[in-house]
Amino acid sequence: MSKNTKQTSEKMATLAAETFGNPKASAIAKSLAASALAQSGTDKQTSAEMEAKAGKALHSDKYSDETKALAASVLSQSNKERRS
Repeated sequence: MSKNTKQTSEKMATLAAETFGNPKASAIAKSLAASALAQSGTDKQTSAEMEAKAGKALHSDKYSDETKALAASVLSQSNKERRS
């Protein structure tokens, strides 16, 4: 199985931590933030479930730019074979 060696950047990890701790953040934003934080400093890859959530967030007009940035970060760390 092909591995994606990308990791969450420090900038994205900071955004994720701020989002995760924000009581006003949406459930999907917190979910994406948790996924990004879990992948920070590790070689963990995004699950298929999180790929789907991130994809929906990116294609929706109702989410903020910050949520979409987290979604893009999470998708960039997905399994290369699933993305093919």
